[in-house]
Amino acid sequence: MRGRLGSIRVRTTVAAVIVFSVAMSLASVAMVTVLTRSLTRQVATTAFSQADALAEEIELGIPLEDLVLGVSTDDEEFVQIVDDEGDVLASSPNVAGLSIIEPVRPGATVTVPARNPPDVEPLDEPFLLVGRDIRGAGDIEEVIVGRNLETVAEARATLTVALAFIMPLLLLVVGLVTWLVAARALSPVDAIRAEVDAISTRDLHRRVPDPPGDDEISRLAATMNRMLERLDAGQQRARRFVSDASHELRSPVAAIRQFAEVALAHPERTAVSELAEVVLEEDVRLQRLVEDLLLLTRIDEGTIPHPTGAVDLDDLLLEDAARLRATTDLKIDVHSVSAGRVIGDAEQLERLIRNLTDNAARHARGVVRLSLQEVGGRTILCVDDDGIGVDPAEREHVFQRFVRLDAARDRDSGGSGLGLSIVREVATFHGGAVRILDSDLGGTRFEVDLPGHPD
Repeated sequence: MRGRLGSIRVRTTVAAVIVFSVAMSLASVAMVTVLTRSLTRQVATTAFSQADALAEEIELGIPLEDLVLGVSTDDEEFVQIVDDEGDVLASSPNVAGLSIIEPVRPGATVTVPARNPPDVEPLDEPFLLVGRDIRGAGDIEEVIVGRNLETVAEARATLTVALAFIMPLLLLVVGLVTWLVAARALSPVDAIRAEVDAISTRDLHRRVPDPPGDDEISRLAATMNRMLERLDAGQQRARRFVSDASHELRSPVAAIRQFAEVALAHPERTAVSELAEVVLEEDVRLQRLVEDLLLLTRIDEGTIPHPTGAVDLDDLLLEDAARLRATTDLKIDVHSVSAGRVIGDAEQLERLIRNLTDNAARHARGVVRLSLQEVGGRTILCVDDDGIGVDPAEREHVFQRFVRLDAARDRDSGGSGLGLSIVREVATFHGGAVRILDSDLGGTRFEVDLPGHPD
């Protein structure tokens, strides 16, 4: 129940009703106020017109007893003519014998509330009094005319009652319309929610309904579908990764087990040194694979701190060239290696260089060339070989994890398939990029572009 009451549809309807009720209340008050003032001005205008007419007759010299000051049965208005002392000199029959009802300055208006009990019949209702001064008529000072405000009160009451009946109906209509519009607008959201709720890790190929239009809900559906596509692709990559990693880990474990079983079955045919050599070799291979997997995982998770130290890439290149000369029969050309410094992690960059040079040595026929130069604030590192090269259609594919272009190669000669993936990840982590080009040696060139160190 709390969930339903807290739904967007309910909150939207309640908010619309509250806003409309406040707006209608303010509008109603304004309407009643404007109507009251307008009708009151009309009453005042009529009273001033009558007062002006009487004042003009008095100023023309017409005696007071000859003036028509109203009839005794007329309760809508009354007239009083007063002198400069405030004494009533003449009045309409309905207020005859009364003193001045209320002093009024000439040109002003005064509202007199109803008297209970009234002195005379007209004063049981509120009146509006206006004053008009008289010039040149001796001691006659002012004409006071009072007009009944009952019509104003009745109009105000009628409008108030009408609004009191209309407002609840309007609020009901607004609430119902808002509820229906919100339900229609949010129905795609309910469909999206139901679909997402039904999608499990086995159903990431499913997509949420894509409503027509280009509003927030359609953009939400498009975003959800793109997220599902990324999750689906990520899950497929994870499955392939787990499968390939399991296969890679199985190979050294199987090799160690095989040699151990042979040694146990035929101890007289197996030397301890031979078994230890095999175990050590497979253990080193297993350790490198685990380290590669851990590095890729840390990069994916973003747990590696951002490097801040300066690294001389030329020193790392020359050290790796010496390693290749000591472990291979290849010609290692370093004549194009010049000074190059970047901001980075020396261990990761050393791993990047070693993976590139090992890959080049694995495919080279006789020559591996290393080069390094700084161009326009960038540091360009290149590794060339004179091998068979890489088909342009496969150049992006080789950076994927556990990928070998030659599926027939054994794992000893082909590596684990993680080396070039690590190269790309490390280069990207350092704000750079790596690409494959044709080498002038006839084979492949791996070019790594890194931001240079600001000297």
